[in-house]
Amino acid sequence: MKKMKKFIALALAMTMTLTMTACVKREAADTAAAPADSAAAEEAPKEESAPAAEEKADDAAAEAPAAAEAPAATSDLKVGFIFLHDENSTYDLNFITAAKEACDAAGVEYVLKTGIPEGQECYDAACELADAGCGIVFADSFGHEDYMIEAAKEYPDVQFCHATGTKAHTEGLANYHNAFATIFQGRYLAGIAAGLKLNEMIDKGEITADQAKMGYVGAYTYAEVISGYTSFYLGAKSVCPSVTMEVTFTGSWYDETAEKEGANTLIQDGCVLISQHADSMGAPTACETAGVPDISYNGSTESAAPNTFIVSSKINWVPYFAHIIDCVENGKAIETDWTGDLSTGSVELTSFGAKATAEGTEEAIEKAKAELEAGTLHVFDTKTFTVEGKELTSYEADVDTDADYTPDHEVIKDGYFDESGADFRSAPFFNVQIDGITLLDTAY
Repeated sequence: MKKMKKFIALALAMTMTLTMTACVKREAADTAAAPADSAAAEEAPKEESAPAAEEKADDAAAEAPAAAEAPAATSDLKVGFIFLHDENSTYDLNFITAAKEACDAAGVEYVLKTGIPEGQECYDAACELADAGCGIVFADSFGHEDYMIEAAKEYPDVQFCHATGTKAHTEGLANYHNAFATIFQGRYLAGIAAGLKLNEMIDKGEITADQAKMGYVGAYTYAEVISGYTSFYLGAKSVCPSVTMEVTFTGSWYDETAEKEGANTLIQDGCVLISQHADSMGAPTACETAGVPDISYNGSTESAAPNTFIVSSKINWVPYFAHIIDCVENGKAIETDWTGDLSTGSVELTSFGAKATAEGTEEAIEKAKAELEAGTLHVFDTKTFTVEGKELTSYEADVDTDADYTPDHEVIKDGYFDESGADFRSAPFFNVQIDGITLLDTAY
């Protein structure tokens, strides 16, 4: 009996020991996993990479970036992307979507870094991507440029590509490149949609012709923004001659509160239609609340503003990403400055809003688009606007950007301002203040 009791006791002890060991191991594993999951959720900036398993598309914009899940890579090339914000910014979402689409189509691995400020963090991120084996590193925001150039000098075997930048043609680095698109054409077309909406409001007696005042929420007083709001205004003016416009600035590419406040200020000042060059949903939601028609940017906002959304212009970056991937994979040089346009599929309009779009808008835009592509229509035709009451017959712009923004190139060609022309850089340099547009502030 004693032997039996000893045997039972020993068996029980062994069982408890094994059970406790298993519990300790499981607890240790769970404890180790928990901080990693927590860190991934809280990490800023964030990194997303592929290949991995595919997430539901509907959930992608709502969830914090995690390990991306995409088809397995079929190429040895890896591409790194640096984004100023994340999917909550319409601007960055447009780039992120294009990056994934182009890389998946080419079968290349990619790494996405979101929330990278326009500072030393960009240099650090670029170097990390280069060290991780990326053959191409791309950054999407204007203020990233100096840090991308710094990284390009350190990694001569890696191609560094930058959207909206201005210095590639003066830096003379074989592995540093700028890219943009003729989005001023897209904004002009969106302006036609705005002008036709104003005409509809005039015809219905909702406003008079002299009340056809638009508002525009801009980020900064950069040439890129000036080019954008001017082309939008000229598109509207081409079909609604009495239109005027007020512009306010937020001092940020993404500040939902400031953008909403800016839109509300414009609406309170009598603007009956709003557009924007800023990246949040601030202006569209303000318009929806006030019942004021809205022209968005970088993508449709109809789901959030179904009663007021008309259309949005955007740059489709898939053609450029596909191009640079092809260049690196096949040993071809990437252009110092690359400019996409309507013909390359780089400039697009979204589908039109079902409730706010004026009748005949799509047909009018298709006609103007064909003329732009044929070269019979120019957005900045100097006969269509004046500066202090006079036609602009000559103008030197700061194309070779320097600290003092010194004018250095004559840009009036054959009766139009040759924005992003073949002889110049890809990024906009139109910085003319034309009649009909009033700036409410120039602090930024």
